[in-house]
Amino acid sequence: MKIAGVDIGSTTVKAVVVEDGKVIWRSYGRHGTRQAEKTQELLKAMEAEAGIAEGRDVVCFTGSGAGLIAPLVGGRVVQEVVAVAAAVEKLHPDVRFVSEIGGEDMKTVFFTPTEAGTAKQVYMQSACSGGTGTFIEKSARKLGVPPEELAEMGYSGRTLHRISAKCGIFAETDANSLVKAGVPHNEIIASLFEAVVRQNLATLAKGNTPMPGVLLLGGPNMFFKGLREAWVKHLGELWKERAIELPDGKTAEDLVSVPDDALYYACLGCVEIAGREADMAQPYRGTERLEWWISDGQHEAKAKEGGKALAGSDKDLAAFREAFERPRATPALRVVDEPVAIGCDFGSTTVKAVALSPGGAMRLSCYEQSKGNPIEDAKAIFRKMREAGLSKVSALGITGYGKDLLKSILGADVPVVETVAHAAGALHFFPDADAICDVGGCDVKIMLLRQQAVVDFRLNSQCSSGNGAFLQGVAERYGIPLEEYADRAFSARMMPGLMMGCGVFLQSDIVNQQRKGWSADEIMASLASVLPLNVWVYAGQFQNLAAIGRKFVLQGGTHRNLAVVKAQVDFIRSKVDDAEIAVHPHSGEAGAFGAALLAAEHAEHSRRTAFVGFDRIEALDYTSTTNDATTCRWCAMNCRRAFIDVRVPEGRGKPDSKVPLPEGWERVITGNSCTKGLIEDAAELRLRKHELEGAKDAFPNVADMVRETAFR
Repeated sequence: MKIAGVDIGSTTVKAVVVEDGKVIWRSYGRHGTRQAEKTQELLKAMEAEAGIAEGRDVVCFTGSGAGLIAPLVGGRVVQEVVAVAAAVEKLHPDVRFVSEIGGEDMKTVFFTPTEAGTAKQVYMQSACSGGTGTFIEKSARKLGVPPEELAEMGYSGRTLHRISAKCGIFAETDANSLVKAGVPHNEIIASLFEAVVRQNLATLAKGNTPMPGVLLLGGPNMFFKGLREAWVKHLGELWKERAIELPDGKTAEDLVSVPDDALYYACLGCVEIAGREADMAQPYRGTERLEWWISDGQHEAKAKEGGKALAGSDKDLAAFREAFERPRATPALRVVDEPVAIGCDFGSTTVKAVALSPGGAMRLSCYEQSKGNPIEDAKAIFRKMREAGLSKVSALGITGYGKDLLKSILGADVPVVETVAHAAGALHFFPDADAICDVGGCDVKIMLLRQQAVVDFRLNSQCSSGNGAFLQGVAERYGIPLEEYADRAFSARMMPGLMMGCGVFLQSDIVNQQRKGWSADEIMASLASVLPLNVWVYAGQFQNLAAIGRKFVLQGGTHRNLAVVKAQVDFIRSKVDDAEIAVHPHSGEAGAFGAALLAAEHAEHSRRTAFVGFDRIEALDYTSTTNDATTCRWCAMNCRRAFIDVRVPEGRGKPDSKVPLPEGWERVITGNSCTKGLIEDAAELRLRKHELEGAKDAFPNVADMVRETAFR
């Protein structure tokens, strides 16, 4: 008799076939939300290649998708941790601690010898993406690190930075901050590995001490070299700190191991349990019922619990496209020698630039994915504008997260706060707007207007729920280009209901829906449909949309996605009967357009531009330093700042700094939580105080003088 173990996980399906105690066949693959289809493919392969037969052999299941699929093929279900523990006890009887990191969950098992046998303590995290394989892969994708490079990136010897792994959303925010500070990608990845191990030891260990030896299981532990190095370092320090004696001649590296088949331990545990427990050895019944489920059953179940399609009828979709679909044309330069006002928006995921003629006509627009470093982003976007034919600049306005870092380096005439830039960009086209909804890559901004002035605004930048990066991450996970998102979402004839709110819980809900058989297209349609709830209700905290007004303007890169626009239009009209909804003609570049308008106003007043020129931007040379010497000590926060040093001809340098800066260089400080962090150290503080006292002597406060004289 042959026994097969199948692990249907949140991102992959693994299977092994064992005969006479030996593994004769195994397979591993990503299912891309199609758990049932991938499992059927593996079962067919088992029958053809490993000789698994109906009525004779046994197939045992585990994993998040096992409960639905196992009964259809005559299999029994084993709880994941029980399966892993059974395999470890059989293959590694001396192991005392196991960590298994999966795509979307983490498990730890402590084995403690007792007189009666071995006691097991099990801890599992499955409700949050923090510290999992998906958490690492998503962060690496955002940094543009390919999978093969990620697997080989190291941990030892790297400068580490604070990244929270307790919540995947907070970790994303921390990683964004490091990117903005110009921290090298290899240091950010090493910090991610550090965060994952800390999360496992702090949250899942529950105060227990992992004793040697240690077994690391699961794809991330097996594939990521740096993650294994982080485990060795932290466990070695923990054993030393808690005076745990290691076996003679052994080091921490010797006592932490990753087996060659680390991916398959849950499968091997299923085989072990099925072989020793008679009630688990239920004969395999073939794939006929599973085939029925894939072709008919899941569709019947979805029809009962699912909602109507995002697109509605073909007529409804055609009318929507006619009203809101616009060609994305980039205007070509018509007059090369004409001085133009440039506006740049250095966003968290993209960089946008707009060039306006003296009359306010758009001459050029550029839209690029961020390279993760604001200075590199600046060089790339200005290089592109120059290649398009720009040569004369009358004024430069910049906005976005890179504004403070780049304003002096680029010579910006008008550094603009994001809300002001986006409001200016919208009011230029829609002067009667009541509300502007800007959905970007990592934030959501809602601005309320009265008489062309912003009277209130809401900003959500700490959670990915409702922003474009979350949608992009889901699409990338399914292997679907972002340009195809809308068409794929509109093709869904029905969609599941996803919960509003926290991005982490929403991610868990997505996993639950794909387990029920919902396809990637259907899930993406539902994700677009729930976005307005997250924008207006969860992020904006608006309970009565009608009180805002009736003219709504949608802008931001996420509204380039027509599926999102359709969901927004349907939601707003369901709350405001006579709502008038418009999409900014340059939705992705709205912030840059507003900055360009304000730069043009600067030029109209005949002010000379401070723009440093294309040549100097192309030649920018910089270094980034983040270590103990750059850490801010002005309060207990101890912010780990980054010193970004840029070579500029008139740079004053800072020879007396803890991190000396020679003449001809200027320093920009990022990563600080407050204005105190902009002062490097005590020596600079004394210098600043001396400068302030000199300024007070030169320009006395007349009000203070009058007050002192009046009360003398």
